[in-house]
Amino acid sequence: MAKNVKISRGVDIKLVGEAKKELGSIESATAALKPADFHGVIPKMELKQGDEVKAGTPLFHDKNNNNVKFVSPVSGEVAEIVRGAKRRILEVRVLADKETKFESYDVSKIDTKEAVVELLQSSGQWAFIKQRPFDVIADATQEPKAIFISAFDSAPLAPDYNFVLKDRAKDLQAGVDALDTLTSGAVNIVTRGDKGVFGSLNNCTLHSIYGPHPAGNVGVQVHHIDPINKGEVVWSVNACDLAAIGHFLNNGKIENTRTVALSGAEAKSAQYYTVTLGGSAENIVKSHANEGARVISGNVLTGEQISAEGYLGYYSHHITAIREDKEPEFFGWLAPGFDKFSLSKTFFSWAMPSKNYNLGTSLHGEERSFVMSGQYEKVFPFDILPVQLLKSIMVSDIEQMENLGIYEVAPEDFALCEFACTSKINSQEIVRNGLDLIKKELS
Repeated sequence: MAKNVKISRGVDIKLVGEAKKELGSIESATAALKPADFHGVIPKMELKQGDEVKAGTPLFHDKNNNNVKFVSPVSGEVAEIVRGAKRRILEVRVLADKETKFESYDVSKIDTKEAVVELLQSSGQWAFIKQRPFDVIADATQEPKAIFISAFDSAPLAPDYNFVLKDRAKDLQAGVDALDTLTSGAVNIVTRGDKGVFGSLNNCTLHSIYGPHPAGNVGVQVHHIDPINKGEVVWSVNACDLAAIGHFLNNGKIENTRTVALSGAEAKSAQYYTVTLGGSAENIVKSHANEGARVISGNVLTGEQISAEGYLGYYSHHITAIREDKEPEFFGWLAPGFDKFSLSKTFFSWAMPSKNYNLGTSLHGEERSFVMSGQYEKVFPFDILPVQLLKSIMVSDIEQMENLGIYEVAPEDFALCEFACTSKINSQEIVRNGLDLIKKELS
């Protein structure tokens, strides 16, 4: 049954540099898969340096599950396997051909759950399906009680999925049909009121959620529509990744590009671009962002900083360029703060709710004692006590963590808490550590 939900706790951080609804392209001579993008995966190489690959050829699999493959996004040659301490694999880089050649998969026999799982795992598409609790790649041996797709992103300067996916109804429907075979529960698609291309889809239940960020986080949607209890599992798929799965099922070839929003005050041309999945960031950093800017693969709250030598994240549909603050502001707290965003009435900017801000990277302080302030609760739309949960994680009190609702959250759900925190506590890292501890204890 469809639900309409309204949340009031949260905040929309309005930044300068929204992407124009124009489409360009950014070429990349190399692409890379970074095992760190797939939390909890221990990579086991299937190829070696110098081997030839096609787009869709498996590069490595998960050591804990040999069936889950991770495939090359381009055709060409395995140029380098970058290793770190204790020979840990950091990146698998592929030198791309000028013309992409694709592996072909047989997609004609996917009428059972087992066939869909096997096909998606062998082709590398399974990595798009995430699991709650723990916010990791879904475990195919567990049946989810429901699957959720968030049809919008409410993060600062986030891409407009209705624009990105406006011509992808066929692919979206194929993706929904495949997911429908994986659960006896509902495939839930959650919009912000404007259903757009999602309004024409079948085999799913359309819900609406209204309110400020983090309304677009799938964790918030699950919490208000079909909450997770201990022992239950919910899967989720990003809307753009759903279209990629559908494209694969319709064509038998992986979709090796994605449309991303390049935004931010330091972006030279803020608009949408077609980029290679896992493509090099060199052209973006050097040609499409101002010199000295911080370029982030993802949004400003949860994204990862990348350099010209880096590569785009596997799950990133957004690239943000913002000002890099290198010097502290002298007596900044004494100024009226018309250009400073504040969640309280510390600065006069509170009287300008429609203003867009050019915010930089300064933390405006350093880590302090973690005290009860009420700040977290204002931006945390869960029926969970966030500070108490974080403190129970910090002292590794597993029973208390479970009682306080750790199974319902992921690190991204605490991003606004981290932004609002005057104590400068790295809440997202703490939540990730807590989830890992729980998962280890249960395994």
